[in-house]
Amino acid sequence: MGLPRISRVFGAINIGSFRISAMILGQSESGELIVLGSGHRASQGVRRGYIVDMAAATYAIRDVVERAEKAAGTGIASVWVGCAGAGLTSQVSQVEVPIGGRRIEEEDIQHLLVAARDTIEPDGKMVLHAQPAQYTLDGAHGAAEPVGLHAERLGVDIHVMLADGAPIKNLRDAVESAHLSVEAVVSAPIACAEACLSPEERELGTALVEIGAELTNVSIFENGMLRALHAIPIGSGDITDALASDFGIRRFQAERLKCVAGSAIASPADHREMVPLVQQAEGAPDVDRISRAELVSVVTGQVSRLTDEVNRIFKAHDFGGAKGGQVVLTGGGAELAGIAEYVQGALGRPVRIGKPLHLRGLPDAHATPGFTTLAGLCLYAAHDPVDIRSIPDTAQTTIKYTGLGLVKRVLAAS
Repeated sequence: MGLPRISRVFGAINIGSFRISAMILGQSESGELIVLGSGHRASQGVRRGYIVDMAAATYAIRDVVERAEKAAGTGIASVWVGCAGAGLTSQVSQVEVPIGGRRIEEEDIQHLLVAARDTIEPDGKMVLHAQPAQYTLDGAHGAAEPVGLHAERLGVDIHVMLADGAPIKNLRDAVESAHLSVEAVVSAPIACAEACLSPEERELGTALVEIGAELTNVSIFENGMLRALHAIPIGSGDITDALASDFGIRRFQAERLKCVAGSAIASPADHREMVPLVQQAEGAPDVDRISRAELVSVVTGQVSRLTDEVNRIFKAHDFGGAKGGQVVLTGGGAELAGIAEYVQGALGRPVRIGKPLHLRGLPDAHATPGFTTLAGLCLYAAHDPVDIRSIPDTAQTTIKYTGLGLVKRVLAAS
């Protein structure tokens, strides 16, 4: 069956330290989302989420976009860009206005969101997005659509994502130098959640742990919104480096060893099973071998460093104390054999692997944890969530905020 008529096209680029990937998503006239083309290649010019070589990064971006365009059979002029580094921090800003018991109208929502803009406290950082997460009626959370309901007070929780300005400008420059315009820079945790967390998981309390090559982002979702975000400078590349160092092999050989034979779970047979350090062509002379137990020991040593840091973050936020507590592992590092079982044992809470939601046309090679952020960027673009900074100030003076009528408080969640 052929593709339906496509009415809109979205382009996305995820710029990671290990790989750079691009995806082109189409939306049919009936609203169905279809992956038209995607591509990836080894990263260049990027370290721990930061652009460190503009020319190399620009070349890699242009190359991967051309691969996606070729697969899609169509070109793109603009893209949504993922950002995992750049000192990401998260804030929740809460605003409340008096309604006086009458029925809430659309205008009230507009006034509330305009008022909420004044609560943003960037502290010298750049605002990536500022979005209404949930509304409250007389202090009670959970009103998805308050229009038409009665209340004495109407409130809203605004989620604000901040980042260091200079790295974001470098990210934009690298993309624009590849002859593409930037629709928006979107934080990787928000994009990731779009692709692999259900609304129920966000409501009950879930930690999304995105393990990249050089950086791991830990995002805690509760009551339907992102409540805390921390970046850990440890990633799957640290496992590769440890294997290369401990066994005296090159990085590309260590990466292959990790992917082909590596595991985070030990078994009784590991001491007897021998693994070649370097993959040889068929018929080539034998090479040095190590026991699988030695390999697993190095892998788990690095994964243990990561789970110790994750545990510290959970304790600081009392995550999973009263309710919830599920952990979702995603990112390229989540593809390591046995990692879910290891992390579940180390953290003492349920763990699952997060992959992109099913999308028509998504290749099997890209339906893996390593491409969750990329798919999430496309979904984010298609859903086009409201940003309170883009709301016009129409008729702002027709409502007065007095006394405790306007309550503002910013909860740093970083």
